[in-house]
Amino acid sequence: MSVHSVTLFEWGSLILGLFQLFFIMVGIAMIVYGGIVATIETIFHEARKKNYTYAHIRHQFTDKILFGLEFLIAADVIRTIRDPTLQEVLTLGAIVLIRTVMGYFLSKEVEEYSFLE
Repeated sequence: MSVHSVTLFEWGSLILGLFQLFFIMVGIAMIVYGGIVATIETIFHEARKKNYTYAHIRHQFTDKILFGLEFLIAADVIRTIRDPTLQEVLTLGAIVLIRTVMGYFLSKEVEEYSFLE
């Protein structure tokens, strides 16, 4: 029975690890994608080839950052589930707090730019 339980635990840990990696990659990809799109839109704006406003560009970029942060928080939660030590729980709490505060202020910025468009 113990050999079977260890095998199930290892499989569960492996699957959670894959989900954690997936969420990290999606979160990073969203932030990088947002940065690339914002850069391209800024270049087009400066070259006067497109009718983008800086408020629009910042709004779109901030949305991508917020979305990416949500995936990174999910990855941190999975990491804590896989290794639930007191240190991991405290680290998760600090990370979630920091990202939540960042998300709050970025959301406020998005609302501000929504009024400008």
